[in-house]
Amino acid sequence: MSNHIDRFLRFQEESFFLFGPRGTGKTTWLNDNLVDALSVNLLESDTYLKYSANPMHLKDVVEGSNSQTFIIDEIQKVPALLDVVHDLIEKHPSRRFVLTGSSARKLKRTTGVNLLGGRALEVHMHPFMAAELGERFSLDDALMHGMLPVILKYKDKAAALASYLNLYIREEVQMEGLVRSLDSFARFLEAASFSHGAMLSATEISRECGVRRTTVDGFVEILEGLLIASRLPPFLRHAKRRVVAHDKFYFFDAGVYRCIRPKGVMDRPEEIAGATLEGLVFQHLAAWRDYSGYQGGLYFWRTHQNHEVDFVVYTENDFAAIEVKHTKNPTKADFAGLKLFAKDYPEARRILLYRGKEQYLEDGVLVLPVERFLLALRPGRTLPLHNCGLE
Repeated sequence: MSNHIDRFLRFQEESFFLFGPRGTGKTTWLNDNLVDALSVNLLESDTYLKYSANPMHLKDVVEGSNSQTFIIDEIQKVPALLDVVHDLIEKHPSRRFVLTGSSARKLKRTTGVNLLGGRALEVHMHPFMAAELGERFSLDDALMHGMLPVILKYKDKAAALASYLNLYIREEVQMEGLVRSLDSFARFLEAASFSHGAMLSATEISRECGVRRTTVDGFVEILEGLLIASRLPPFLRHAKRRVVAHDKFYFFDAGVYRCIRPKGVMDRPEEIAGATLEGLVFQHLAAWRDYSGYQGGLYFWRTHQNHEVDFVVYTENDFAAIEVKHTKNPTKADFAGLKLFAKDYPEARRILLYRGKEQYLEDGVLVLPVERFLLALRPGRTLPLHNCGLE
């Protein structure tokens, strides 16, 4: 994975925040796009110590430089720098500041710190999309090891994933003092992995981990703040029947989920495989949405009778219900949620993604090979539903 890979994230001409979990390629992308920028990397211990002791040193550096663009990597390490950047933007509007971070939570919870009062955009970097990799994309590899750029460059991807998680927990959770007990947090992570692609029950996790319900709620906020996990809201527009109003829960990368998820003799391989595939589709749709500039736009739908549609895409250009099945031979039961959804929303297009090779239409549902769909999914375009963008 040493060859250059173009990313779909679009470059911003004004100052902006670039958020994304560690290893998604933020620094590489910036180095490719801003070759003349002056960079301050707060992951370097000497740089961190210098700026944490004297944040105003940034003012001296900027005003003594001829550069017009300044990158501050992992800005959450020294949140006090935001006040300095805010002042510099006011005094030097022609200069651009790019602030990267893997933890929006720390920035927003730190007393006295604001996100530049709206003077900088927020954009998000995701793991690779299949279409970014093109011929190098392998669905089987993605389901086993995920799509993180930092992982795909290693030969032993399983070991790299384990090291990534240990490093992430140690640096972002333990060193930042986000939790009192790292052991409790590690148990929580494993318990939460059983809720990947499902509604997360803080009460059940609390019971399993032996910690308070409020502690579990705090741990979930940490995951979201570190961008390791996110929630998918229910689709409630013009609801014609009782539907579930609780969010679903996903880890941000299929490989990360699979590495966290405990495996035992009572675990059915197809259950883990199904959740992994659904999570892989989720991370692609989330990247497609964010890179396209849509606000919201991605939901799920579930009735109180447990009829469900995995994803509902609802934007100014698309309205589609998507079901994901880890099977090569869909049965009539696999279409049940989509069929019920069509009764309430006949204008929505219906898609079933599966592990087979053929593309066909069945009872108004477009059945697509999931690999083709992911390879054809590109930001700025509507969902690839006509010959999967391969005509």
